[in-house]
Amino acid sequence: MDFLLANWMLILVALTSGTMLLLPLLQGGGAGLTPAAAVQLINREKAVVIDVCGSDEYAAAHVAGARSIPLHELEARLPGSVKNKATPLVLVCASGMRSGRAVAIARKLGYDNAQSLAGGLKSWRDANLPVERG
Repeated sequence: MDFLLANWMLILVALTSGTMLLLPLLQGGGAGLTPAAAVQLINREKAVVIDVCGSDEYAAAHVAGARSIPLHELEARLPGSVKNKATPLVLVCASGMRSGRAVAIARKLGYDNAQSLAGGLKSWRDANLPVERG
């Protein structure tokens, strides 16, 4: 008991940091899909790839066959672009950060099968998978 009282601040810091590390897993964000898992989802379950980058980034390079819906327009345009909410979605951005936020928006709209590509377009390119321009 004396140890707990003497080191209460260290214990608080440890609990806080542990909570912050586990929070993304508890919210369902997780690490996202690997490029190989994304390809399997696209091929086997006809997943739709949504690129949430800005239009200039999308024009520079994007996953082959991806639809462009910038993150700030996702909530308004996703229901019109993907009508069946049971359709698996693979959300992609340059690094995986924006697509993580996009997953939260898609799930709020009722797309429970929405997942982020871990590492974004960079990991897709690193896996030597097809990229389109324009």
